[in-house]
Amino acid sequence: MRLSCMACALVMGCASGSAVPEVRFANAPVARVVNDRLDVAKPPESRLFLPDTYVYDGTIGRRITRGLELPRPRRALGVNALDEVPDSTWFTNRIGARELTPDEVRAGPAADDPERHTPWTVRSTKIGGTSVGFIIKDASGVKYMIKFDAGDAPPELETGTHVVVNRLLWACGYNVPEDHVVYLRPEDLVLAADATVKDLTGGETRRLDRAALDRALATVRHEPDGRIRALASRWIDGVTLGGHPGEGVREDDRNDRIPHELRRDLRGQYPIYAWLDAVDVTEGQYIDSWVADPGNPHHHYVKHYAIDFGKSLGAMGEIAFDWWRGVYYRIDLAAMVRMFVTAGLSAQPWEERSAPRPRGVSSLFGTAMFDPGSWHADSPGYAPFLTADRFDKFWGAKIVARFTRDQIHAAVEAGRFSDPRAVEYLTDTLVARQRMTAAHWFARVDPLDRFSIETAGDRVELCFDDLAIGSHLVPSSQTRYAITHHDVAGRPLDARITTAGISGHACAELPVLRADGGGYTIVQISTMRSSFAGDTFVHVARDPQTRVARVIGVWRP
Repeated sequence: MRLSCMACALVMGCASGSAVPEVRFANAPVARVVNDRLDVAKPPESRLFLPDTYVYDGTIGRRITRGLELPRPRRALGVNALDEVPDSTWFTNRIGARELTPDEVRAGPAADDPERHTPWTVRSTKIGGTSVGFIIKDASGVKYMIKFDAGDAPPELETGTHVVVNRLLWACGYNVPEDHVVYLRPEDLVLAADATVKDLTGGETRRLDRAALDRALATVRHEPDGRIRALASRWIDGVTLGGHPGEGVREDDRNDRIPHELRRDLRGQYPIYAWLDAVDVTEGQYIDSWVADPGNPHHHYVKHYAIDFGKSLGAMGEIAFDWWRGVYYRIDLAAMVRMFVTAGLSAQPWEERSAPRPRGVSSLFGTAMFDPGSWHADSPGYAPFLTADRFDKFWGAKIVARFTRDQIHAAVEAGRFSDPRAVEYLTDTLVARQRMTAAHWFARVDPLDRFSIETAGDRVELCFDDLAIGSHLVPSSQTRYAITHHDVAGRPLDARITTAGISGHACAELPVLRADGGGYTIVQISTMRSSFAGDTFVHVARDPQTRVARVIGVWRP
């Protein structure tokens, strides 16, 4: 509704005290896809991940040098004019960009089921890690890595957790392998004539014979009917190059232009991984691959994957008997000093972590001790999580908030848990943690999103959604929006007050866009409620060809 003259003067007076940011946007279509698939003629150099060195650098060495560098906070790169991440070889907009059915989420990236193609030929033991595993080819010739729930680990925990998180990260937009929970019998595995044992670096150490294979299988859990539950992960296409560096770029990849510590799609993983308690975050949990373009086998580029999710959903602390995982770093010097000063007598936040434990669920995965803003990965070594700011975390929280309960339930079903209570408990807990994640980050950035221009006759309106209202975190009755229009120079033109409907959708009429300068108008939306106040600046202009108003940029101060 339009304000009275006195109210208009009040709103414009308040707005004039808050300067319009100097950011301006080109009057051009918003970038939705990044062309980072230019031909890379030969595979970039492979990177070897050394866990002990990585832990030392992350905990001590690099933390010292980073502190001496006195780094200044920097906004993320790799975002378009709407403050979103366009599609690339790193990330593809899925949930929220289109309708994802529960069946699509349940299937995730999986194209086929290896259980349908037995026997499996064992080519070698798997490379790296501490669990039993093998590289196999199924009867159709597709290559997989298979690994198992350890015999002394909670049954179904790692395999089920891995696939659940795989499906959710795929729906979020990340590249992940085609992973499946499978059941097999020892006789389903046959040895290749040249099967070998691999060391941690992938070197061959000796031949793998049937006796060694059977000894390894004897150490993993068997079902009462003799079957073995396993995780089958389809081998990533192309030439694998190891994980991406947490800082800087691959110098021999012409498409890798943005320092990784500044990438929004990497920095914005923090709230997603916190939601999933995916504490095992190192460069070893990612892998790059030099792949052929599907349309031209002579054209290659590097594609980026996240891998290895079995230590999520509380599984890491459960398996390692470290209840502080997710609360402190694995080696947390600050926490050590605090405990030393207090002689260990002060109560620790992780001491009461205990949830019901149906088969396949960690007793550490719950909501009681979950703080979306202070959650910790195992190591402070992954630079994008250290450089992430509230805008990156708001972006990630928006993705988390888009999941419906049915979609989350479908992802959990993909874990093939034998106890139905596990599916319901994990779904309930993920939904509760989803709400906590949204509440935390939607209170730290003005949670307005999905800006659009709508017309009704001669009336032109800027419309938007208030995600805090849409997520049922605050009622619409407690919220008002002061809308102030500015010209391209930042001079106020007009002001009004509007409200949102119960779904959080709101619209405000735009003034007539002037013909000069493309009608460039900056709309300052000041959100006002008792628990929050913040601004978003939406930039609008007329399309030079059609003369129709469109949103050309969004800036969150």
